[in-house]
Amino acid sequence: MPQSRLSVRKIREVLRLSASGLSGRQIALVIGAARSTVGECLRRAEAAGVSWPLPTDLDDEALELRLYPPPVAVSVQRPLPDFAQVQIELRRKGVTLQLLWQEYRASDPDGYRYSRFCDLYRAWVGTQDAVLRQPHAPGDKLFVDYAGQTVEVVDPATGEIRTAQIFVAVLGYSNYTYVEATWTQSVADWMARMSAHLNTSAAFLPPSPRTT
Repeated sequence: MPQSRLSVRKIREVLRLSASGLSGRQIALVIGAARSTVGECLRRAEAAGVSWPLPTDLDDEALELRLYPPPVAVSVQRPLPDFAQVQIELRRKGVTLQLLWQEYRASDPDGYRYSRFCDLYRAWVGTQDAVLRQPHAPGDKLFVDYAGQTVEVVDPATGEIRTAQIFVAVLGYSNYTYVEATWTQSVADWMARMSAHLNTSAAFLPPSPRTT
């Protein structure tokens, strides 16, 4: 159990009575404190080089800080995740940054929280070799493909399970994304999606210059 802390007024009284020759027991009786508390105060004063009479420029706040300095915060340095391996793992199908963070926390429960993990990863990526960035004008390009992953669709009437393909279209400038499920990746399904979304993309094109 930690020792009780004396007020600054009582600290001054302890130092004065100790300098006059009173024992720790006698001082404790005079100021109404535990003997152990008085002893702790005298030990702190000796360690801080404080004795009676006190210097005139040592005010109450300075005296308290000399005897009871604030605890020094200990910075816990967490080891950084292996972001090079994280980047390799992200190239695998179905692997996400959140999944890799969950594996990281499973192996290191005191590790970084998810938001900090993502911030550190993005900072690490920024230190890697530069990559070629491709700027896109609004409505200029529409990127389309099937995701590769499929989803199961259950017929509520029969319970039959069918597998649907995932068609994805992304506008290059805005990154607006459209996702649609189709039963197949046949030419008919592909062209139907392409026709509809090329028309949508055209709506974002700037108007053609008028001729006179």
